Amino acid sequence: MKEFYKQILDNNKKWVESSLKSDPNYFEDLAQGQTPPLLWIGCSDSRVPANEIIGAKPGEVFVHRNIANMVVHTDMNMLSVLDYAVNVLKVKHVLVCGHYGCGGIKAAMGNDSIGIIDNWIRHIKNVYRLHSKYLDSIEDKTIRFNKFVEINVQEQVIDLAKTSIVQNAWRNGQGLTLHGWVYGLNSGYVTDLDVNMSNNEDLDDVYQLKFSV
Repeated sequence: MKEFYKQILDNNKKWVESSLKSDPNYFEDLAQGQTPPLLWIGCSDSRVPANEIIGAKPGEVFVHRNIANMVVHTDMNMLSVLDYAVNVLKVKHVLVCGHYGCGGIKAAMGNDSIGIIDNWIRHIKNVYRLHSKYLDSIEDKTIRFNKFVEINVQEQVIDLAKTSIVQNAWRNGQGLTLHGWVYGLNSGYVTDLDVNMSNNEDLDDVYQLKFSV
C-alpha cells in the first residue's frame, strides 16, 4: 500500500513537470476558470475515463459519474451538477455515456443482494421492467446484456429531458442538446445511439412543463 501511495504522488510530480515542459503557463491558464462545452454523465467504472476517451484536455469537460450513469430525479448531487453546468457554465451538450460490460447493469439483471447499493440498482431495474417484454425475448444473454446497456442510456437521456433544469434552458432559447453513447471497453470506440434531443417535443405531454411568465 505504501509503495502504491508513493507511486501516485511521484506520478503527479512527473505529470506536472511534463505539462510545464510543453507549456510553462499551463496551470496558470487553467486556474483562470473553466468554460467547458460539454457535461459528461458517465459510469463510475475506473475503465471509462471521460477526458481520455474523447481526447479532451482539462477544462474541456464537466463530469458527473455514478454507478451505471443514471439520471435519478431525486439525486441532488446529479441535479446540482446539471444545474451548474447548464445555468452557470452554459454547456452546449450533455452526454450520457454508458459502457458495455457495466457491473451495475449486470446486477440489475439478477436478484442477488449486494448491500446498500441494492437501493440504487432498483432504479436500473425499473428501466428493465419498462422494456422487459423486448429484453426477455432476446435469448442470447450477451446480446441481451448489451442491449440493456443501450436502452438504459436512451432512457437516461429522456430522463434528462424531463428535468425542469433542461426544459427551462430550452424555454429560454439556450442552445442545449442531449446525447447518448455507449463505450466499448474491448475496442475503445464509442457507439452513438442516435438519441439526440434539443427540445421537449419528443416527450409525452405529461412531461412537457409549462412555465409561468
